[in-house]
Amino acid sequence: MFRLNAVVALGLSIATAACTALPGDGPWMGGAQSTSTEALPFDVIDLTPTTVVAYRQPATPDRPATTTSSLSPAQRLTVAPGDSLKVRVFERYGGNIFPTIQGQSADLGIQRVNEDGTIKVPVVGIVQVSGLDLNQIERKIIQQLGHQVQEPEVIVEFDAPRTHTVSVAGDVKSPGRVSMLEDVRTVVDAINKAGGPLASASGSANQLQVAVRRQGQVILTAQYADLLAGSDIAVQKGDEIIVRPNARMFTVLGAVQKSGNVEMTKHNLSLLEALGYVGGLSDVRANKTGVYVFRMGDIETNPTARGRVFRLDLFQPVSIFVAQQFGLQARDVIYVTNAPLYEYDKILTSIYKTFSIISVAKGSTSITSSF
Repeated sequence: MFRLNAVVALGLSIATAACTALPGDGPWMGGAQSTSTEALPFDVIDLTPTTVVAYRQPATPDRPATTTSSLSPAQRLTVAPGDSLKVRVFERYGGNIFPTIQGQSADLGIQRVNEDGTIKVPVVGIVQVSGLDLNQIERKIIQQLGHQVQEPEVIVEFDAPRTHTVSVAGDVKSPGRVSMLEDVRTVVDAINKAGGPLASASGSANQLQVAVRRQGQVILTAQYADLLAGSDIAVQKGDEIIVRPNARMFTVLGAVQKSGNVEMTKHNLSLLEALGYVGGLSDVRANKTGVYVFRMGDIETNPTARGRVFRLDLFQPVSIFVAQQFGLQARDVIYVTNAPLYEYDKILTSIYKTFSIISVAKGSTSITSSF
């Protein structure tokens, strides 16, 4: 009798230990079931037709590109040391020094802008051009010619605008410097001028990140898809543009058909689409009342910010529409809890295996008392 009691006691103790130590498929969500979250490091938000309104994605990412639409087709480019200018001069009537406008112009050659911002033009002399645009330089040359020339006409053009370039590096076909004179006004223009993204990186514009550095400061970090959708900005001379891979992904854990990291191949992705990407919930395991989305928000840039846990009850028919509206973000984590019955079944299976082991041990080895 003692031996039987010992076996039963041993079995119950092992089974109890198995119940308490039995690992789940994810974190224990008891804390997120409470309506009060004051003591939690995150806010729990129940997704309903009312609350989901604040977390919907826009119908389309496309929007008017206010920056590019406000840019004038004719850029005002000022001259700086290092630029090369081509200067030509005409005389309107019977030239004394220069040809008339009907004939050949007096090509005064290529003038390199010196470090002090000046050029030396024959007949005209030294002209201060740094910081001036081409029209201002033409007027200044006419002014300095004075009465030496009868009604002069002056044309100044860039020969090599070395300072009016932007550099494009990273995952583009032809990295290097591109000239702003070649109709390059925005970041996207510059990337296109550099041949566009590499074939290996252009499978999805949503997976590329663009960074713009200006005068040593990063002024823009955005997905390439966002620039194409209307967030493009104007470039300035000397800007550095870097195109690099930045896969936007979300993670799915728990009772789904296929867990793991999933690439966001489109700009706008709903929670319902995300669940569809992994084959949906597991019919046997999933607790349809326990679908959670973990979002860090801006914790990385704001240490005092609180994370958010969104909770969805898919037992409610309206939740399908809610899931269609809820916009997923990169680095979100979707977690589907196990159904209570499934957890209970795991416990029973563990107990059954424990008693089977004890039964085998009882038949082969007797348990005796040493008292």
